Amino acid sequence: MAKAEKSSGASKSSTKGKLRSKATAKGKVRAKLSPRRLLRRWLGRAALGFLVVTLLPILLFSVINPPTTHTIWSEYRRLGDVDREWVPIEHIAPALGRSVVAAEDARFCQHWGLDAQAIRAAIADGGQRGGSTISQQVVKNVFLWQGRSWFRKALETLMTPMVEAVWTKKRILEVYLNVAEMGEGVFGAEAAARHYFGIGPDELSRRQSALLAAVLPNPKERSAAKPSAFMRKRAAQIMDGAATIRADGRAACFED
Repeated sequence: MAKAEKSSGASKSSTKGKLRSKATAKGKVRAKLSPRRLLRRWLGRAALGFLVVTLLPILLFSVINPPTTHTIWSEYRRLGDVDREWVPIEHIAPALGRSVVAAEDARFCQHWGLDAQAIRAAIADGGQRGGSTISQQVVKNVFLWQGRSWFRKALETLMTPMVEAVWTKKRILEVYLNVAEMGEGVFGAEAAARHYFGIGPDELSRRQSALLAAVLPNPKERSAAKPSAFMRKRAAQIMDGAATIRADGRAACFED
């Protein structure tokens, strides 16, 4: 009996010793990690966390319509009310989609979210015109905020390819046509069609669609109902551009 107790005690002691040695070994491994390896580990974890946090809303809004945006909420607080009602892209005149693409991002069907040609042209123009694609504008409007900070632009640049990978081009344009500001406190095609022309978005003509697209760069100061000479000239250019992208197939990705 005494021998058994001694054997049991020795076994327990041996087990404890092994556990202590394993714990010590783990501690030594941790201690051996260099600051550079620790930094890589934490950067990796941070990148994984960022991926999860950003990918979840992107996946969600690929099938669920965004309830609001930072810009819409800001304008609501400033004005006390906004005009906006979501409509599916099937209830919007195809001419408006083509006009907006022709005006804002003629290579919409050809790039993966970031248009290198447009960026180079914007740089060559001294920053007088924007190089943002419709996809980038959707990311900025739906997931981020307005502004010119480098941090926001970096987030936009990282998130845009993710949106392009998950959403179809048709979905990207549908969201854009429903969240874009087309007048002070007027957001989306449905509200704009009623506000300026007293009709539904499915009734918009080619000229009316071009006028709405011409409003987009400066919606607080331009009017599609009372267009200036510049607006009329710009709308004519947009109508030509919309006809061109339809004829050469650059509208196929969102009309098929």
